[in-house]
Amino acid sequence: MSDTATGDGLRVLQRVVLPADRDLDVLKLYVEGEIGRGAAAFAAEAEAAAATGGEGGDIVGRRSVVVPVGRRVSFATYFNAFPASYWRRWTSVDEVFLRVRVRGQANVIVYRSSSKGHVSRVASVRVDSDDAHEETFRLTLSPFIDGGWYWMDVLAGERDAVLERADWCAEPGHVRQGRVSLGITTFDRPTFCVDQLVALAAAPEVLDVVDEIFVVDQGNRKVRDDDRYASAAAGLGSRLRLIEQPNLGGSGGFSRAMDETLRSGTSDYVLLLDDDVVTETEGILRAVAFGDFARTPTIVGGHMFNLFVRSQLHAYGETIAKYRWWWEEAEHTRREHDFALPPVQGPDPDATPKTSSGGLLKTPWLHRRVDVDYNGWWMCLIPTDVVRKIGLSMPMFIKWDDAEYCVRAGEAGFPTVSLPGMAAWHVPWQDKDDSIDWQAYFHERNRVVTALLHSPYERGGNLVKESYIISVKHALAMQYSTAELMLSALEDVLTGPEHMHAGIRGKLADINAFRGAFPDAQNRPSHEEFPQVRTNRPPKRGRTPKPPAGRVNVLATAMLGAVKQLRPVDPSAHGNPQTVIPHIDRHWGLLSKFDSALVSSADGTKVAWYQRDPDRFRRILRRTSLLHARLSREWPQLSARYRSAMDELASPEAWRRTFEASEGTGGDGAPGAPGAARR
Repeated sequence: MSDTATGDGLRVLQRVVLPADRDLDVLKLYVEGEIGRGAAAFAAEAEAAAATGGEGGDIVGRRSVVVPVGRRVSFATYFNAFPASYWRRWTSVDEVFLRVRVRGQANVIVYRSSSKGHVSRVASVRVDSDDAHEETFRLTLSPFIDGGWYWMDVLAGERDAVLERADWCAEPGHVRQGRVSLGITTFDRPTFCVDQLVALAAAPEVLDVVDEIFVVDQGNRKVRDDDRYASAAAGLGSRLRLIEQPNLGGSGGFSRAMDETLRSGTSDYVLLLDDDVVTETEGILRAVAFGDFARTPTIVGGHMFNLFVRSQLHAYGETIAKYRWWWEEAEHTRREHDFALPPVQGPDPDATPKTSSGGLLKTPWLHRRVDVDYNGWWMCLIPTDVVRKIGLSMPMFIKWDDAEYCVRAGEAGFPTVSLPGMAAWHVPWQDKDDSIDWQAYFHERNRVVTALLHSPYERGGNLVKESYIISVKHALAMQYSTAELMLSALEDVLTGPEHMHAGIRGKLADINAFRGAFPDAQNRPSHEEFPQVRTNRPPKRGRTPKPPAGRVNVLATAMLGAVKQLRPVDPSAHGNPQTVIPHIDRHWGLLSKFDSALVSSADGTKVAWYQRDPDRFRRILRRTSLLHARLSREWPQLSARYRSAMDELASPEAWRRTFEASEGTGGDGAPGAPGAARR
């Protein structure tokens, strides 16, 4: 019997599960309390039962929990509580059924919360039986307009209580089971990518709703060369299609997966996955179910957990601050929330620091429904109806492609929902230098292009002013390569939308060649590979320089930094760096106080020698002033050009021409490599 269509006529929306790898770091995301054993312990029991003709196979998997005598466990957890308010707001479901199968001596209690985090007991049942006993609770979604969850607790009596399985279900009505294709874009991460394929092959209940898995390999280290690829491919069978194409960035890889899904013509959805994530595969089923019941075609996104601190929720909801056109966390949410740590106490929940921690019951803001502008493409389901209506990604290579797509979809009437209980573990942003390395070009260009396409404010609101200030800060910080890339991005934007498809294949090579001439872009693995740190003057009054704090000090530091550019560089600073600045202290206001400095990278693996160049600073200041003035002046005309070209830029036909132009070259640009290898 399928887990999506059941004997009682109900459709499963969300299954109660435990972590597939039994990782204790993430256990609190699934269950709170003391459990005796789970699916792994049941395997031997099931094997013995099967050998004697019993039905022990029913409890094999990762869905079973034993609650020891006198103990209590709660499923008021991220992955197993039911996000009732999201189903209430966005779908046709008006009541759900909690179906539990238990044996032993157990009390099952159902609770709900309000948007304020207040908890109410809803229903309960007592079971005392050596045989499996199934109970169903019928639960309304009426009180969940603004927020709230449902969940259950299981209490053991004088004998162990065994939860064999539990499901949150709904009456299907006229809603049919949707089908999905998966699109994984990868570049030189074969191990990560094959890990995902292995996990999918081990989840047959997920594969039941999957038509095809497109792996778009754009790298030089090929996925097919991984030792485990053949085994993973065998487990996935004809569903797997490996496509090798030159590096067209995330937008090119994901657009290829979207287009292949459209060409196949069988799937209702395409679900996009980054290559550097670990996915909770159960989220695929939940996303498809949510999409099936959604009142209108809806983009369904997964949340992002920290791959290095796996109990830490890194991104719960994302919005765009439209006046400055920049990403930010959704209102009433917190970044870096750790479910495994005790909560930070405070009289005002909204005043809780961003690093506040605690489980679902201990964190009031998690009970409020969060509405978003977009969801990252680390894990994001897009209905094919949406793709047919608004097209593929914009040709942005990387950065802003996911945000732009969701904003475009929203303007066409298709909302985006970031769905609790659907998530992937991803490398956190704080461990990346993507705002100052080669990606600085794409950050700047794509931010400006997205604002030209969608900003509701005249001349982009505060964007042009903020972009100018950022470029000057980089120049003051001796990050000349970053400042120059920003200006190169603006020059390309000013040429018009035609440059985007035309340059997607070769721009990265141009950027890397350009950056090679700048000291701040030349990284080495250790401080010892540079001359010894030496300074001619001790710190003034023995005080170590620090970044400025407060508006007045920031403005004063900027003025002093600009005045400093009128002075010649200390000759000794060319021979020896004057100081060492760890990444955590890498602030433009601190860097502007020196003529040279060794600066470490965000991931702690590299060091660069920043060196002040007054002539370069003055050239950058002159260019950034002229380019930003021109951008502001020409904004209305540019916006009209980009908006009129939007449909064509994102069309399957335009992307197919780009794909075809890239055929015959491998990921490294070498001629003769296969353009599309299919299994």
